[in-house]
Amino acid sequence: MIKSLKNVLLVIALLLLQNTVAQQVYTPNWESLDSRPVAPWFEQAKFGIFIHWGPYSVPSWSPKGTYEEWYLEWYTSKSVFGNGTFTGKEIPEFHQKTYGSDFNYMDFAKMWKAELYDPSKWAELFKKSGARYVVMTSKHHDGFALWPNHHATETRGYLWNSMVTGPKRDLVGDFVQAIKAAGLKAGLYYSLYEWYHPWYRIGSKKFVADYYHPQFKELVTNYQPDLIYADGEWEKDDDYWNSKELLAWLFNESPVKDHVVINDRWVKGQRHKHGGFYTTEYLREVINFDKPWEEIRGMGLSFGYNRNEDLEDYNSAQSLILMLADIVSQGGNLCINVGPTAAGKIPVIMQERLIQIGKWLETNGEAIYGTRKWKRTYQWSKGDRNFKLLKEGHSYVQGDYILKQTIHQQEGKAIKELFFTSKLKNLYAISPKWPGKELIIKNLNLNKDSAIFLLATGEKLHYQNSGKNVLIDLPEYDPNHYKPEDHYAYVFKITNGASSP
Repeated sequence: MIKSLKNVLLVIALLLLQNTVAQQVYTPNWESLDSRPVAPWFEQAKFGIFIHWGPYSVPSWSPKGTYEEWYLEWYTSKSVFGNGTFTGKEIPEFHQKTYGSDFNYMDFAKMWKAELYDPSKWAELFKKSGARYVVMTSKHHDGFALWPNHHATETRGYLWNSMVTGPKRDLVGDFVQAIKAAGLKAGLYYSLYEWYHPWYRIGSKKFVADYYHPQFKELVTNYQPDLIYADGEWEKDDDYWNSKELLAWLFNESPVKDHVVINDRWVKGQRHKHGGFYTTEYLREVINFDKPWEEIRGMGLSFGYNRNEDLEDYNSAQSLILMLADIVSQGGNLCINVGPTAAGKIPVIMQERLIQIGKWLETNGEAIYGTRKWKRTYQWSKGDRNFKLLKEGHSYVQGDYILKQTIHQQEGKAIKELFFTSKLKNLYAISPKWPGKELIIKNLNLNKDSAIFLLATGEKLHYQNSGKNVLIDLPEYDPNHYKPEDHYAYVFKITNGASSP
């Protein structure tokens, strides 16, 4: 009876909150816009999928350590940056050898057929992965629109959307429909700037007034995404973008005004300051946020599918799961990118990784979904906790950082023995490896009615408070008691609260 009453009160509270948000009128200034709360579902979700797909998926090649979806910019500017040392000649030389000097980037759009694109199968795979939301590029920095948008074509003088060239299909519309039908949240990535749009290149405000704003409004109105991931804001201040006025429209008048979630990439130099949730990319930024946030990274290094990457360039399932635990323990979401082929198939290695993550989450998801950052993020071993994540000459933190911090201990360095998450009165301790005969959780005392369970087997474990620590007796390790995916990380659930000694 008490539980039922609590559920009724919770529903009433959520309805009141939704009504309050719906009645709020936002004005085009950051104080007002930043006061809009991030919809609760986002912070509950914890795990999402990113998709980079476009004409660049046809060549699907760039030097290892670089973003393949930047093919047009690498080719045109004859410069490359990423993880490694580059001459800038890599893409022009590949392009000349493979396609010839008379072949330009626009020709890739004509070649892009997406003939095997089945968004329902994508959605089925993403649901099996345990992801709760999926974000697809509607338009990247090359300006190609993955929906029948006339702005992309009429302002250029050549065919530049997926309905009039290449796939001859509304890729965004089919994606949103399939993702929502699967019960997942559908997000759209949208680049504010474009490398070679004629109006943007000369700094004309026509690009904003007659292109960016109306194109964005059409995208939102036609497809009603649950999440919008803006990008490409870094060259212009708000007196150019007028993003505050656009967001006021989004929050007050658009068909998604009451529930859409946005990120923080709307104005030059304002990430982690204005917008909705905060963003990091390959963990290049220092994390200490007071708002919901999200880390994005690829399974390899590129976002767009790069057929130049080999097996050793991809993160293992264990690495990705430990990244997820690491990010969630810090209060964030992890959004892992997949890059489909030009035909529309998700590469098999990416499918395998997603299925492996999903199987681990089937058993251990309660330590991830809906959790919050606990008062302690990690339990460290002895040693130096300072890690230089970004290597000299590198632009992005490579995925092996998490293995060095957990199971491949470096000389003199500490490791993260446990990640902590919390939910209601439950505390979760996630161990990257089997602790042995005994698990010691430092600086913790348990209440007399607490209980501890190993999620992989459901076993209730015996424990005792010992000074400032909790000692947990573990069963003799028998691999036959575990599914293959259970070995990636072990979760211990502590019920009914815990306190520091």
